[in-house]
Amino acid sequence: MPVNAPNDNLDVLAPSFNLKNIDDEMVSLDNLKGLNGTVIVFICNHCPYVKAIATRLKKDADELLGHSINTIAIMSNDVINYPDDSFENMKIFSQKYKFNFPYLYDETQETAKNYNAVCTPDFFGFDSNLKLKYRGRLDSGVMNNTNKKIDRDLFNAMIKIKNEGSGPSVQINSIGCSIKWK
Repeated sequence: MPVNAPNDNLDVLAPSFNLKNIDDEMVSLDNLKGLNGTVIVFICNHCPYVKAIATRLKKDADELLGHSINTIAIMSNDVINYPDDSFENMKIFSQKYKFNFPYLYDETQETAKNYNAVCTPDFFGFDSNLKLKYRGRLDSGVMNNTNKKIDRDLFNAMIKIKNEGSGPSVQINSIGCSIKWK
């Protein structure tokens, strides 16, 4: 069952997928999910919003991994009309930001459709049973990564989900570029 619009239908199960990782291996959600939770984020290589948060995303993914919460990034854009988002450029983008998590290519765009992803970046936080508990933004820094005080919405939500089994009552939608549909 697809996930609905932001903050609607929390508790739905994460739709399964089998996608190609940047290491050319096919991987599934079951192979990648975290013991205490899973973050799935739809990103791309060319979006200025993604570029602005990529370093902070990597930092949060590193710290969440220490809590047995895995991060999975998925790129679903049309690469014909947006060649900067090609599979080869995904590899370069991942290396540039030193991602420690899978970066998957959703060539058919079916995974993005099943999740009802709408933008890049678009964040989904699931509990250990792969039930949706968070649909919001990475943090309050958005495009301005020079803020001295940034509220770490996703990180704090995932720790709450791990410890309490529920996400925050207030979840602020992520903003970014629209997914580039074929």
